[in-house]
Amino acid sequence: MPEPRRSTIDAGEVERFSALAAEWWNPNGKFRPLHKFNPIRLAYIRDQGAARFGRDPRAARPFEGLRFLDIGCGGGLLCEPMARLGAEVVGADASATNIEVAKLHAAEVGVTVDYRATTAEDLADAGEKFDVILNMEVVEHVADIDLFVA
Repeated sequence: MPEPRRSTIDAGEVERFSALAAEWWNPNGKFRPLHKFNPIRLAYIRDQGAARFGRDPRAARPFEGLRFLDIGCGGGLLCEPMARLGAEVVGADASATNIEVAKLHAAEVGVTVDYRATTAEDLADAGEKFDVILNMEVVEHVADIDLFVA
């Protein structure tokens, strides 16, 4: 009998963040610290990504032609800015509820992001290629850290 497939998913954490999904885009809600921190983090990602790929970080769309993956994207707080900077973005989250919130917000503001309710291991199995992989505030919520970072 084949060994059961290992998973990074902690069902309790998925349930907990699904229950908070409506809060993702509320700058004064449960995710207020992320909203406060996001401008600094976005500037760092922009500057480091531009340097890595020989791009001008001051350009309107320095990530044009690059493919980004945001694992554990939640409501899309990083996905949308990366898409605005020109990246083709896949936002992945184990919570289908988070993905629905992210899709709705992206549609409301007119940003194109390929949001998927999926796991890191499913994406790895699919063999898709990305230029940049973002993984922010996720590792502490997974069931199998070794598998997640492998």
